[in-house]
Amino acid sequence: MSLVPSLFGGRRSNVFDPFSLDAWDPFEGLFTPSSARDIAAFTNARVDWKETPEAHVFKADLPGLKKEEVKVEVEDKNILQISGEGSKENEEKNDKWHRVERASGKFMRRFKLPENAKIEEVKATMENGVLTVTVPKAPEKKPEVKSIDISG
Repeated sequence: MSLVPSLFGGRRSNVFDPFSLDAWDPFEGLFTPSSARDIAAFTNARVDWKETPEAHVFKADLPGLKKEEVKVEVEDKNILQISGEGSKENEEKNDKWHRVERASGKFMRRFKLPENAKIEEVKATMENGVLTVTVPKAPEKKPEVKSIDISG
């Protein structure tokens, strides 16, 4: 078992990707109390990002969450933020837990959108625990070419 995935919370994000703002912060949680379950919930919000000719499409697996528990926002005209909070299991005093693997608590993922994103037309849908965010792309501006007659 590698030491690196445990340090980075097992995330698949790429620190060299200029569009990912999901970099590991070594000081995160140092000054504010947080539990391992909260960290697991934060890192377990897996998101796929694909680009089609018409749009950027983000798909996030959010099992057990209702659409009312999820927020999709665009900040500063180019940052897509997906966040939410799953409800925790009611704990009775007499309950004895043997294993807790399901994530609960808060999560947040942020992505820097490219310049061609039409943020005013962003749409989000949620079906069967999968959030799909579609960010349409502005059409590519083709350079205007003007033909010049050669004299002489």
